[in-house]
Amino acid sequence: MTHQSIDLPAGTVHYREAGPAGGPAVVFVHGFLVDDTLWSDVPERLAEQGFHTFAPTWPLASHRTAMKPDADLSPRGIARVVLAFLAAHDLTDVTLVGSDTGGAVCQFLLDEDPSRIGRLVLTNCYGFDTFPPFPFDLLFRLAKHPEATHVVLQTMRSTFLRNSRLGFGWLVRRRIAADESRAWVTPYLTDAGVRRDVATFARGARAEDLADVATRLPGFRKPVLLCWAPDDPFFKLSLGRRLESTFPDARLVEFPDARTFVALDQPDRLAREIAAFARSS
Repeated sequence: MTHQSIDLPAGTVHYREAGPAGGPAVVFVHGFLVDDTLWSDVPERLAEQGFHTFAPTWPLASHRTAMKPDADLSPRGIARVVLAFLAAHDLTDVTLVGSDTGGAVCQFLLDEDPSRIGRLVLTNCYGFDTFPPFPFDLLFRLAKHPEATHVVLQTMRSTFLRNSRLGFGWLVRRRIAADESRAWVTPYLTDAGVRRDVATFARGARAEDLADVATRLPGFRKPVLLCWAPDDPFFKLSLGRRLESTFPDARLVEFPDARTFVALDQPDRLAREIAAFARSS
């Protein structure tokens, strides 16, 4: 595994890369207010099986380097950042893996340009007009105003609050380490440029836009795997089933005893499911 960065038109993106250069490409897209560690060691588990994996930290509130001030960081704009990353590495036939907000970004990407994507994997994520679900819609509204959000998120300096059900506690079954979640909130709390980026994203996030994209998802006819935690209190199993029925070639597998952050709760099983899916004909 190596930690690297790349300069894209929107700005610098940091990422970790693992596996043989000639292996099948797997690219991960995490959600809001987390970084590449959201994927635990799933990329490295896949790399051990011959896959070439990329786990970037996208500009979704936990990125270490602010984007250019004029960058389009709307959900569709973030999808274009992902596409620029794929193009810069000349990746084709990619297995794209999305979670939470990143699942919405993946859907925007398919609507924008699916030519480099061979397969799609979604764990619990946004879909249709669930963008985002309650109570995270309140956070998105607040995030449009960086000064106010900065004040409110000062409470997340407390490990107890940050890892409680007032913070990340609802999103994962296993215990979150203090250093783990601290890294997620520190960029927002310490970098005005990151706060500006988040405000740009929040102002561009509209449920009607994702609902509109959903009307064109049946046009993506390549294989789709939904790895869904039925116990997630926010992204219900019914949402996963609805996504499954929208794509022409989709299959849903349930992950009991996991919540939104499936990769943190069950990294071994998620890696096995992705590997088998990516190798299937």
